[in-house]
Amino acid sequence: MKDYDVAIVGGRVAGAATALLLARAGLRVVVVERSRIGSDTVSTHALMRGGVLQLSRWGVLPEVVAAGTPAIHSTVFHYGDGGSTRVSLRSSPGVDALYAPRRHLLDRLVVEAAAASGADVLHETPVVGLLRGDDGRVLGVRIPSASGRGIALRVPLTIGADGIGSLVAREVGAGFVSRGHGASAILYRYVAEVPSDGYVWGYGHQAAAGLIPTNAGETCVFVATTPERMGSLRRHGTNAAFDSLLDAVPAEMSDAVRAGKATGRVHGWRGVPGYVRDSFGPGWALVGDAGYFKDPITTHGLTDALRDSELLAEAVLADRVTASSGVAMAHYQDTRDGLSRALVEVTESVCRYDWDGERIRTLLRRVSSAMSDEMDHLSARSTWPTPGVMSG
Repeated sequence: MKDYDVAIVGGRVAGAATALLLARAGLRVVVVERSRIGSDTVSTHALMRGGVLQLSRWGVLPEVVAAGTPAIHSTVFHYGDGGSTRVSLRSSPGVDALYAPRRHLLDRLVVEAAAASGADVLHETPVVGLLRGDDGRVLGVRIPSASGRGIALRVPLTIGADGIGSLVAREVGAGFVSRGHGASAILYRYVAEVPSDGYVWGYGHQAAAGLIPTNAGETCVFVATTPERMGSLRRHGTNAAFDSLLDAVPAEMSDAVRAGKATGRVHGWRGVPGYVRDSFGPGWALVGDAGYFKDPITTHGLTDALRDSELLAEAVLADRVTASSGVAMAHYQDTRDGLSRALVEVTESVCRYDWDGERIRTLLRRVSSAMSDEMDHLSARSTWPTPGVMSG
């Protein structure tokens, strides 16, 4: 078995992006992902400005565009009191449009870019446990083998990018910095021929919905409410619950959806309160939903994952260069938490579903302000090496 500097548990967006950046910097990286390459997963798909900027800088965005992912140039908000607002995207360096690629496409493109940069990627390979030293330090991971004995991958650093149910976070006992209370229960499906050319968000009585144009001429249509209300509605069937919540948002949205053609079944998400975890320790770190998760109603999870992958990769390299015993990792967590705090707080308010038209407008202005502050931070950062330009 090869020697590695870093093992990343989880090879979807957060893990693959971290692997991409570390491999380009010259580190020996192995990614262990339990699912097959190109498989789908639950997602809102929508990338915000920061996420598009990261993909552009890393050279992945052209492939997203080449795959037929539609360019988004505007966002429309519909409110239950009859008001509507259209916001046009202002072009900036690296961001001429927004995009919402299907996850089977985006995850594959990012992990393939990581592999092309030198990372070894093991798909359909679960991690069955962590390796620990006598002092508790994480020394790597254990994966299955044909003999049944398992294979030990010993590395100086193990990164958990394995989502909400993170094995790494669980086994190291990562504590919670904060935990939310509200949550959205969501139903979504794909609909073809929806007459919409941008992101569309709608807010009604204790309900929200979104239209997110994605690949293959389809739109991801989601409806959301509290878990309690969703549970009550689903007693009459999932499709009936979807239709009931679609009727609860402004008619401009429901009419557009019903003008299209549903292409598959309704998918569901029960809702999980948000949290921020301690995300580093002796021999380990967390990135993506493993370390920080907020409710998907503000559709910022993918952008967070890409942002935090770069913050973590930068910290890993800084600690290696300075032998600073975690100083850079602490800075990673502080920076992540600082950039996330305002959006975490406002998302917690949005996912209560107790707002009226005036209140949701105020909350959405806060969402926009938090995203602008994040974009300012990302725009000011130095760019990473492009493909073929390594350091180390």
